[in-house]
Amino acid sequence: MDSLSDLQLIQKSINGSLEAFDTLVRRYQDRLVHSLEHALNSREDALDAAQQAFVSAWQKLGAFRQDAAFYSWLYRIAMNAAISRRRKQRIATTSLDRHVEESGMPPVDNNEDADPQRQLTSAEHVRLVQEALSQLAEEFRQPLVLKEIDGLPYEEIATILDIPIGTVRSRIFRARREMTERLSRVFGED
Repeated sequence: MDSLSDLQLIQKSINGSLEAFDTLVRRYQDRLVHSLEHALNSREDALDAAQQAFVSAWQKLGAFRQDAAFYSWLYRIAMNAAISRRRKQRIATTSLDRHVEESGMPPVDNNEDADPQRQLTSAEHVRLVQEALSQLAEEFRQPLVLKEIDGLPYEEIATILDIPIGTVRSRIFRARREMTERLSRVFGED
């Protein structure tokens, strides 16, 4: 099943193949959780939203328009689920320290010859960048994460977020500018 295209797997899934849908889940679950984690600032929320998205996708697979990418459709379902959940529960934002503890981030330099001071500095820089990212308004953070972390093209981001491509470009520009300003203030203090 792994060699089949998304559209072939979707068709098999619509015809009742759990194995085909399982292949889609395996193909996209890590990417989806990773994207959601950056967008939602919470690994727990990302896992919940991803799980809910896959359940919804299974139920609504017959309504999938095959002119869009499956991942774009799935990401949109997940973000809608996460936003709805936030509205219902009025979830307080998670602190960056808690996020770091839960996700195991920041990444560790596995080079045995690495200078411990360099590792501490690098970890602190990652933390500061994550903190600046978490302070962006969601409308700016989402497109920035999709572009810079997931590497998606503007067109796909517009589809995922259901906004015009010009709005995507504008929001990414503003998010980059705000990140630059925040980080230059932070790193300028070093």
